[in-house]
Amino acid sequence: MLSLTRVGLTSSRSQFAKSALLTGSRSFQTSNSQRFDIPFLKQIPQPPGYIVGNVNDAYVTPPSSRAHGSLHWNVERLISIGLVPLTIVPFVTGSFAPVLDATFSTLILAHSWIGFQACIIDYIPKRVYGAAHDYAIYLLSFGTLIAGYGIYALESKDVGLTGLLGKIFASKPEKK
Repeated sequence: MLSLTRVGLTSSRSQFAKSALLTGSRSFQTSNSQRFDIPFLKQIPQPPGYIVGNVNDAYVTPPSSRAHGSLHWNVERLISIGLVPLTIVPFVTGSFAPVLDATFSTLILAHSWIGFQACIIDYIPKRVYGAAHDYAIYLLSFGTLIAGYGIYALESKDVGLTGLLGKIFASKPEKK
């Protein structure tokens, strides 16, 4: 075993590890995970451990769908990758092309919709909250339509999103 005690270092255990072992503290959290509940939403009673059936029941695979699998994942990645140049180009070149600006705004809206949809699917699951899951998805879609109309109005009647951001960041603060 290599010993580095002459310089004040030991190769067996660090001083922190020794003190953690002596005091009984642990470096990693080992507590049980807690359930995430939304108190104001009615829940469907779940079986213990969220297990339906028993050990001898055959596993029923859900129907496969490309729209909810690989195609959905590929669309998410294409939107994310497409946002990178559309974010950089208007501010580097200084030009605000209406077509690029409209594409940028639409992709931001689609990216936000996909992200919020994933949050709803994860935190308001249909098997636990039932109809509240559907209402949350409907509310998200309604809000996205309203935001889409706002993007249309901003692009057609005003300077567009990048022009608006340029105005905001170029404006001088008011003196009091």
